[in-house]
Amino acid sequence: MSQKFSYEIMEEITVLSKNNKGWQKELNLVSWNGNQPKFDIRDWAPNHEKMGKGLTLTNEEMETLKLFLATFD
Repeated sequence: MSQKFSYEIMEEITVLSKNNKGWQKELNLVSWNGNQPKFDIRDWAPNHEKMGKGLTLTNEEMETLKLFLATFD
């Protein structure tokens, strides 16, 4: 049984990659079920009509990831 949920893409930040079927791996700021927006990385079909599994990060988690990635010069 699938659960109903809602989402709103608050900001489209960047496209990380695109496959030959038109799906794009994107970094966006997304509000899930009307909650505070989180950073979200997942695959999206064209026009955002379908989505794949993804990963959401709070502002604090994104800041930690950003600091970690900055160590790779």
